[in-house]
Amino acid sequence: MIRSNFNGFRYEGGSEGHYESYFQRANHPTRKLAFWIRYTLFAPKGRPRDAVGELWAIYFDGERKRITPVKVVVPYSRCLFNAWEVKVRIDESTLDASSLHGSAEILGHALAWDLEYTSSEEPLFLLPEGLYDASFPKAKALVGSPLARFTGSLVVDGERVAIDDWVGSQNHNWGSKHTDEYAWGQVAGFDGFPTTFLELSTARVHLGPVKTPWLSPIVLRHEGREHRWNALTTAVRAKAHYDFFRWTFDSQSADGRIHGVIEADASDFVGLPYDNPPGGRKTCLNCKVARCSVTLERRGAPAVHLHTADRAAFEILTTRTDHGVPVLAV
Repeated sequence: MIRSNFNGFRYEGGSEGHYESYFQRANHPTRKLAFWIRYTLFAPKGRPRDAVGELWAIYFDGERKRITPVKVVVPYSRCLFNAWEVKVRIDESTLDASSLHGSAEILGHALAWDLEYTSSEEPLFLLPEGLYDASFPKAKALVGSPLARFTGSLVVDGERVAIDDWVGSQNHNWGSKHTDEYAWGQVAGFDGFPTTFLELSTARVHLGPVKTPWLSPIVLRHEGREHRWNALTTAVRAKAHYDFFRWTFDSQSADGRIHGVIEADASDFVGLPYDNPPGGRKTCLNCKVARCSVTLERRGAPAVHLHTADRAAFEILTTRTDHGVPVLAV
């Protein structure tokens, strides 16, 4: 059962190929500022001896139009992951269930972090829970700590940034293959609704020359209730479309109807090269200061309108090169 060990490390060696990440992200409560820090294991298919630990970090300063991405790669022998809890070390950088400390630098940029975090929320599962132990889909994702509150500091290219009650999440994803095409989004608190949490994706996979239908699972926690549009039949029926910088979605179930948009300017994204365990490389267009507007409609209740100007996470995985977003050279 996924609930009994949602944050346990899944990789057991072997030659199938595997990636696994624990990432933390948060936004300033009122300003267009955000961070994203990712601790990752990458093992290429057929070459387990070449497994590595990857440490990624990005600081988004939307006020000065600056994005600072960094990355470090070390042999897997210099990493530790725990099979039963969040307890990670990549070289000298660490992560556990309440703190993360570390640093990384690349191409003249440096980023260091010294952070504590707490969350009283139950984990959130974007997929139906039975799929986490199934062979399909190959990629799994969940939120271990929704509405996590972070305190501490970052040092971005020598400049200290105080992190005082920034809100975000601790997340866990893994698989033997990246989802072939996807958009992923998350909002940890909307304007006027600070405890409302949204998680969603629009994705499809390639089975040889055949592509599955688009699936758009959505989960919304609002005013003490979790609304789900993540059953496979619901996710297939959902109407969703994304291009590089705009994503619309509309889904209905017994929980009602949810529809909305997530979007951001091209200058709010940075491109990250993601190696795929079976081979090849994709680009993740990564933004943590996107706009989001959502409407929740339930029978017998007034519609709820949710909005945030710059605190939505928005990622797109693609092989296209015509997006115009600078890609981190690694």
